[in-house]
Amino acid sequence: MQRTADIGFARLDLDRADRTGTPEVVYAAGKTPAETVACLAALLDGGATTAFATRVDDATAAAVRERWPDARIDAPARVAVVGELPEPVGDVLVLTAGTSDRPVAAEVAATLAASGVGCTRVDDVGVAGVHRVLAVAPELAAADAVVVVAGMDGALPSVVAGLTDRLVVAVPTSVGYGAAFEGLAALLTMLTACAPGVLVVNIDNGFGAGVAAARIVRSAQR
Repeated sequence: MQRTADIGFARLDLDRADRTGTPEVVYAAGKTPAETVACLAALLDGGATTAFATRVDDATAAAVRERWPDARIDAPARVAVVGELPEPVGDVLVLTAGTSDRPVAAEVAATLAASGVGCTRVDDVGVAGVHRVLAVAPELAAADAVVVVAGMDGALPSVVAGLTDRLVVAVPTSVGYGAAFEGLAALLTMLTACAPGVLVVNIDNGFGAGVAAARIVRSAQR
């Protein structure tokens, strides 16, 4: 029987990690700081060694830190982690097309860490200077999977997928001028990538990309 923690305003899935390999994660956007803290506490009380919240604003981060002074707050990623991080296995290469894509890449990296998967970050290797991504060929060869985070025209994942036999998880970001339509242009480019082997998640969804890459790595480890 699957366990649920009913705390009134939320029903937390306590056995999701056993069932899917990914624990219940608290999406803090739309919740008050107190509600996010209550959700994290319920996960820990239910036996989780790590409780993880995404889209954490400053007020929520302060509330989490007040309850758990040793909590890990990753401000760029907007992530809070309470408890012990699992020992990492494998390695996922996380690339950004530009430095403005770093907050989403930070969410990817934080999700990988909470999932017990190693991460290597390389920023600012977009196609406006394609020699920069060619220079990270050794890292591409060594990675178990690759996450590419890109806004603007979203072209980088297609280039990367043409350079490696690893699965490429593409994350469009809302970075770009008007006709980028807050990430829609990058999303459509990635969905129509010429190179095969590209898995695309939603706009700014670093969490989803991190989970996908972590499952790939952990499946390979098994």
